[in-house]
This record gives sequence, C-alpha cells and structure tokens, in this order.
Amino acid sequence: LMWAGIRLFVTRRLEREARAHAQAAQSGHEHHSAGSGGLSWRQRLTSVRAWSDVAHNFRGDWEMLWKEITAGFVIAGFIALLPMDFFNALFLTDESGWLKTLQNVIVGPLVAVLSFVCSVGNVPLAAVLWSGGISFAGVIAFIYADLIVVPILLIYRKYYGMKVAALISSIMFGAIVLAALLVQGIFDVAGLIPETRPDVESITERGIEWNYTTFLNILFLGVAAVLIALTLRSGARDPVCGMTVDRLQTPFRSEWDGKTYYFCGEGCKSRFDANPEEYLDPSRPREHAHAHH
Repeated sequence: LMWAGIRLFVTRRLEREARAHAQAAQSGHEHHSAGSGGLSWRQRLTSVRAWSDVAHNFRGDWEMLWKEITAGFVIAGFIALLPMDFFNALFLTDESGWLKTLQNVIVGPLVAVLSFVCSVGNVPLAAVLWSGGISFAGVIAFIYADLIVVPILLIYRKYYGMKVAALISSIMFGAIVLAALLVQGIFDVAGLIPETRPDVESITERGIEWNYTTFLNILFLGVAAVLIALTLRSGARDPVCGMTVDRLQTPFRSEWDGKTYYFCGEGCKSRFDANPEEYLDPSRPREHAHAHH
C-alpha cells in the first residue's frame, strides 16, 4: 500500500528534490563500520575492533534518541493513568457496524501520534483500548501508527523538506488506515477476532513478575553496559556535533594547540579546521549533528 501511494503521488521531480535535501542534511557525516573493512562474520564476532564499532554505533543511537525515548516512557506512563472514560470519549464504542470501524481506524493513529507511545508502550495501550470497546481495525491502526509519531515526523521534515515530508506522512496515514481495514477483514473472515475482551484492570494493574522477559532485560542491560564500556576505552567527543567517535579508527582528526581532536566525518572536521576556537568555546551549544547517524 505504501509503495503504491509513493508511486502514485511522489513525482520524479519531488523524489530528486527529496534526495538532494537528504544528501545535504547528512553531508560530511560518515560513520565507520567493521563490515566495510572486508571482515568475515567470524572475524566480526571475535574482533575487538568490530565490537568497538558496534559499541560506538550503539552509543551514538542512544545519544541521538535518549530524550525521545525518555519522553515516550513518561508520556506513556501518564496516559496509562487516564481513566477509561477518557478514551471512550475519543472513540465510538457504543455504535456498531461500518461507522464505528471507520471512525476508530482514523482516530486510532491520531491518538498514537499525539500521545507518542511509539513502540515503547503502544501494545499495552492498544490492549487497554481494545478492552474499552474500540474496533479491531482501530487497535491495529493504533499499533501501525508508530511510524508517524511526532519525533519521526520531525526527522522526515529534516531530511526530505516540509513538502515531501507532509506528502509521505499523509501517504503513510492512508496506508495505515487501509491496512488496518484489510487486516480486520481477513481476521473476520478467518474467525480470528476475539469475541471477548479482557477487563482493563487485568492490564493496567498487572505487576512486575519474574519471567523470561525479566531475565532477558537483565541480560541485555549487561550487554549494554559492556558496549558502553568499550566506548569509554577508545571514545572521543567530536567537538563540532558532540557525537562520541572511536579515536583509534576514525580517519578524521586535527591538531590544534598541541591537542588532537577527532571527528565523525569530513564535514565536522572541515568546520573545525575553518574556525577551531568557535567549537572549543564551552558555552557554545553543540550542533547535535549526530542526528544524521
């Protein structure tokens, strides 16, 4: 559906403009990868250099997204405290037939966009909505909408420009609605839509339990700690964008006043070389160019 929408509504001219805009937005930011060094899979799994690449990419992603992820947890937490009547007021739940389905499948993505639960909490909240009486298609549309939450829409605008970003987002919204209706139709014909709905208390009042997900969370917290430790071993901060780079592997470095500075790409290095003192001012805010990662 998304492919068909792009083919129908995004012209070649718009595509060229969006491509040029994206190239300009990420110009000069090149990120080293162990895969580009011709390493085999076995070498990647056993090489400290390869794991260092993984660690720095991991840290770069968190440096780029930690504010959005934190906000998602906080917002989703507050939304979970809202009474069920609040959601019932947004959705048609007492109606039946196509009117309820159509309204739910349109409002579902809008609630997801405004609440910014993304993949942090969209399934638990979708379960709450299902227990409150919204249609199956509305629940599916709500889950699909994590591709058009506000932070991702801002990324689309940054890379493709406002016009193309608005067009792509509109096409995505339409694809989400149609896909949700299609899924409901298939599940209805196959008799897979549940006939009973759980009590909301069984979802919202569920406590923390020791199960396999708990142990997996502990395991991957340990893996994350090891990856962060690897970045501390050889990491250096790009003075232009603030991104952490591997000083042992990045080819982009400059000498200034007896000290070596390391950069994520040629763009940051060129800007630093043109005016080092500007980027060494501690009061100057970073450009956060690592969002181009």
